[in-house]
Amino acid sequence: MNAAGTIDRPFTHDPQKQAPMTSSTSEPSGSATPAVTTKGAKDSRQNRTREMQLIPEALARAHMDERMREADAERRAVRLVAARRMQRRAERVSMRARRALAMAVMQ
Repeated sequence: MNAAGTIDRPFTHDPQKQAPMTSSTSEPSGSATPAVTTKGAKDSRQNRTREMQLIPEALARAHMDERMREADAERRAVRLVAARRMQRRAERVSMRARRALAMAVMQ
């Protein structure tokens, strides 16, 4: 079957094998719609494929950045809790030392 394809059932789906579109005779030359060529079709398809292949990588990178921020915040919180605990312990030791000094002076 050597018949040309239609819009609904194209002869081929490869844009490079399709015949280029030509403007009709009723359309004036130099109109707003230029003749379509397929030379950039492969490049745009490759760019789209490359971009789509990079989407999961970008998502994974964003996810890892978020996890790193969460881990940093968790580390800061743990350090703050430890610092407050050590401060309270130091205050208790200081009060004990004051009491011991006061008891020694009173005798």
